[in-house]
Amino acid sequence: MRKRLVPILIIAVGIVIFILLRLTRDEPAPIGSLERSWRVATEVIQPDAFAPRLTLYGELESPLLFTVVAPMAGRVAALPAQDGEQVAEGQLLMALDEADIAPRVAQAEADLADAQAQLQSEQTAHQNDLRALKLEQRIQANAQTNVGRVEQLITRGALPAADLENSKDALDRAALTVANRQRSINNYPSRLKAAQARVDRAQATFDSMQRDAERSRFTAPFDGLVGNVQAAVGDQVNANAALLDFYPLQGMELRAVVPQVHSQSFIQALQDGGQLQARSLDLEPAITLTLKRIAGQADARGVEAIFSVDQPQPGLRLGNLLAISVARPVRDDSVALPYSALYGNDTLYQVLDGRLQRIEVQRVGETLNEQGERRVLVRSPKLSGGMEIVTTHLPNAVQGLKVDTGAAAPEADDSTGPRP
Repeated sequence: MRKRLVPILIIAVGIVIFILLRLTRDEPAPIGSLERSWRVATEVIQPDAFAPRLTLYGELESPLLFTVVAPMAGRVAALPAQDGEQVAEGQLLMALDEADIAPRVAQAEADLADAQAQLQSEQTAHQNDLRALKLEQRIQANAQTNVGRVEQLITRGALPAADLENSKDALDRAALTVANRQRSINNYPSRLKAAQARVDRAQATFDSMQRDAERSRFTAPFDGLVGNVQAAVGDQVNANAALLDFYPLQGMELRAVVPQVHSQSFIQALQDGGQLQARSLDLEPAITLTLKRIAGQADARGVEAIFSVDQPQPGLRLGNLLAISVARPVRDDSVALPYSALYGNDTLYQVLDGRLQRIEVQRVGETLNEQGERRVLVRSPKLSGGMEIVTTHLPNAVQGLKVDTGAAAPEADDSTGPRP
């Protein structure tokens, strides 16, 4: 019996000891949740009047670009101009082989001489017809007189009746000759017009051939650049085959798409007689441009604005893609900030009591600071002087996020969260 109580007693003592340890243990300090703070850089703003600039992207083109073509089929004898070469006015650009040109000009000249000779022959024949008509009419009159005389002699019995038939046949032959001659004279105006038309046609062919022969040696009509050479010396080319492009540096234009939201201000500036100036952003030295006109058609992207290049450089080429900055009218109550401060196209974050506060803004363009850095211009009635705006771009920025402005923040890693 006592052996059975020992295990029970041991268990009871263990339970008592466990309860005493539970009752006498130290209470741990409560653990609170720690909120992470994101370190950011800020900038205190002061709304002011800025001249916003709009960045546009466009392609260089030239309304004076033309393509030199072969005026006729032949072999290229000379092509001294090279692709990209700058040539002076009067310099030879292309020449076809004279051996292919001269025979065609000679043939056209011979055809013209033949047509002129036919015309002269027709005029001479008409003069002969007029003289011959008078003689033939005189012969007809004599034949008529002879018929009358024969009739009198037959009546007297001096001649047989058969002679009368012979004299009448002679009269008919004379009348037929006069009629044929008269018909030839009457048809002369139409024959003259036909002969003159052949002369005119031959003259036009000769003039055209002579003009093509002159164009077979093409010289630069002004100082310009050669581009897109499509032939080589010795090539056999067809008529109207493109050989090369040629354009002047002067008169080059940039065609850039203006977003729909800004297009009306560009159109209004032109209607008011103002000039919108622009300068290139990716050329050294920079070039200046002036807005000349707005394209007649628009699409979903916006409308094309056409700028003239005020100071062309030898390094410019058609097809160059340029970024330009266009000066626009001054906007009051604007704020210039680094692009890193802008979230999307319409959001800034203010630091208030250590947390982010979302502010919706309107983007009005860009400007340059004293160091030449590009800064975005925004406006909003919620912006006021003295506000502390976050300039560090946080990918996980949201309303109410806790931030620390004690030091400049490094660039945030995109893996920390989605960008709103």
